[in-house]
Amino acid sequence: MVISPSALKRFLIGKPIASSEDAHHRLSKKIALPVFASDAISSTAYATEEILIVFLSLAAVGMTAFDNLVPISILVVLLLAIVVSSYRQTIYAYPKGGGSYVVSRENLGRSPSLVAGASMLVDYILTVAVSVSAGVAAIVSAFENMLPYRVELCVGFIVLVTLANLRGIKESGALFAPPTYLYVVSLASLIIVGLYKVYFQDLGPIDHSDAYAQELLSGQKTLTIFFFLKAFSSGAVALTGIEAVADGVPAFEKPEAKNASKTLMWMAVILGTSFFGLSVLAQEIQPLKDHEGEIKITVLAQMAEQVYGGRNIFFYITQFATFGILILAANTAYADFPRLSSIIAKDNYLPRQLMNRGDRLVFSNGIIFLGVAAGLLVIAFGGIVNALIPLYAVGVFTGFTLSQFGMLVRHRKLKEPGWQLRAFFSGVGALTTFFVAGIVVVVKFTDGAWIPAVIIPTMMAIFLAVNRHYTRVRSFLQIEEGYIAPRRTHTVIVLVGSVNKGVLQAVKYAESLRPDRLLALSVVGSPEEKTKLGDDWAKYGMTAELETLTDDFRNLTDTILMHINRIDDEDSDDIITVVIPEFVTAIRSQWLHNQSALAIKARLLYRKNTVVTSVPIVIE
Repeated sequence: MVISPSALKRFLIGKPIASSEDAHHRLSKKIALPVFASDAISSTAYATEEILIVFLSLAAVGMTAFDNLVPISILVVLLLAIVVSSYRQTIYAYPKGGGSYVVSRENLGRSPSLVAGASMLVDYILTVAVSVSAGVAAIVSAFENMLPYRVELCVGFIVLVTLANLRGIKESGALFAPPTYLYVVSLASLIIVGLYKVYFQDLGPIDHSDAYAQELLSGQKTLTIFFFLKAFSSGAVALTGIEAVADGVPAFEKPEAKNASKTLMWMAVILGTSFFGLSVLAQEIQPLKDHEGEIKITVLAQMAEQVYGGRNIFFYITQFATFGILILAANTAYADFPRLSSIIAKDNYLPRQLMNRGDRLVFSNGIIFLGVAAGLLVIAFGGIVNALIPLYAVGVFTGFTLSQFGMLVRHRKLKEPGWQLRAFFSGVGALTTFFVAGIVVVVKFTDGAWIPAVIIPTMMAIFLAVNRHYTRVRSFLQIEEGYIAPRRTHTVIVLVGSVNKGVLQAVKYAESLRPDRLLALSVVGSPEEKTKLGDDWAKYGMTAELETLTDDFRNLTDTILMHINRIDDEDSDDIITVVIPEFVTAIRSQWLHNQSALAIKARLLYRKNTVVTSVPIVIE
C-alpha cells in the first residue's frame, strides 16, 4: 500500500485547524510557562558549569574558582532583575509581540531594529542548538556509551521538536509542560537536599582523586579582572530566553498582557532562585569541568551524584528531567522565531513565505527553517555546548540593550504618568546589558564571539536586499494617474506530440479563449512522422493551424522556444499563451512518463509577455 504525501502529512502534523479557531488555541499561564520560559529556566543546567570552565581550565586559579561562584551568581541575579523589570514594561507597551525588534522599530528607527531582529533570530537558532546539545550531554553523562552518537542524537531530537511544533503551539505546549515542571521540582529537590546535607549533615566536597582533576584544582594563578569578566559573561547565559515572553504575548489567553506579565515574573523567580541555589551548592560540593572534555560528566550530574550518594533513582530522575527540559527548551525558540520572522517579513525585510500560517495555525516555514539551521549548527560544532556558548550571548545582550534603550526613548517621548521611574529602570538596564555585550565581544572574541559579530551585519545586508527587491516590485506595479492597460493581440500556441484525447481537449480549451491567432505546434523527427501527424489532424477535423518543426529530439525545449521567439518578433505587443496537454497518473507511476512538459514550463515561466497553462488529462 502506497501512502500519499497528504496522508503522511496528516499523520505527522494532524488535521488542519480553521483560522476561526485561533482564539481557542491560545495558551494558559500554566502551559505558557513551559512554552516560553523553558529556555531561560533550563539554562541553569549549564550556566554554573560555564563559569567553572573559565575559572578552572583557562584561568587555572584552582580552588579560588569556587570562592567566586556566589559573587558572580549575585551579579547575574541582579542583572536578571533589571532586564525582567524592563521587559515587563515592554509587554504592556507592545501587547502584539515582537519584543526588541518592534520596540527598536517604533522608537529607534530602521537600522537599530534590523540589528535587534538579526540578533534575536540568531539567538533563537543558537537556543535550539545549545539546548539540544546540553540535553544530549545530560544523557551522555548518565550513559557514557552513547557519547560517540552525540551529533546523531542532537539532530534526531531537533527533528522531533520540529515535528511537534508543526502540530501547533498549544499541542506542543501541553506535550512539553510535564518535563519542565519535573525539572523545576527535581532541581529544587537537589538544592534543598544538597544544602541541608552540607550544613546539617556535613556533606563534603566531591573526591577528585584522578591526576587530571588534581591538576585543575592545584592551579595557583591570580584571578585577573579579565578572567573574572569572562566567567561572568559565561554565567550571564542564564538570562537567555527572558525576551521570549515579550515576543510571544499574542499567544496568551486574554487578557494577553496581564497573563504574559505574570508568566514573566514566575519565570524570573524560578530562574533566579535556582541559579543562585546551584551556585551556593556548587561552591560547597566543588564539581569540576574542563573545556577540552577531559571531564565528560556535567557539573549538574556530578552534584546530583554527590548529593544523592551515587547513581541511584534520584540521580537518574535528575538527569532525565534535565535532559527533558533542555531538549524541550528549544520549544521557546520554536514559539518565537517563526512569530518574529513573520513580523519582519510583514515589514518586507524577509521573504513573505515566512508570513504564511500552516494547517495548524503556526508559521510552518519559519519552524522548518529554524530546525534546518539549528541542525546544521549542531553538526558544524559537533554538538559540544561550550563550543556554542560564545556565539550565544552576543545576540542576546544586543537585543536586550536595544529593547531597553527603545523603551527609554518611548518613555521620554510619551511622558505617561510615572514615566521618570520607568525610564530610570530602562536606562539602567540598557547601560548594564550594553556593558555585558561589550564584555562578551571583547573577552570571548577569539573563542567564537566574532562569528555572530559577522553574521548579524550579514543578516542586516540580507534584510536590506530583500527590502530593495520588494520596493522595486511595488514601484513597478504601482498604477500611475491616468494609466489604462493596453490592448494587445493574443496568440495561443497548443503544443502537440501526437493526436490524442488530451490534445483534442487542449485545442477546445484554446478555442474557448478566442485568441487573435490559434496555432498548434509540433516537433517531429522525420518526414514520415510529419505526414502521419498531418493526416491525423485532418482526420479529426481540427481547424486550428498546424505547424511542424523538424528536430532530432535532442533539444526539444530549445527548438520550441526559438520558434516562439520568432512568432513574438512578428508582433512585439503580442501576448502569447502556451497550452500544454499534460497527462497525470498516480504518483507511483508518474515517473514512467516523459517530463519534458516540466522543462518547457520552467523555461517559459520567466519569458516576458508569456502565459503558460496546462490542460491536465487525468488517467485513473
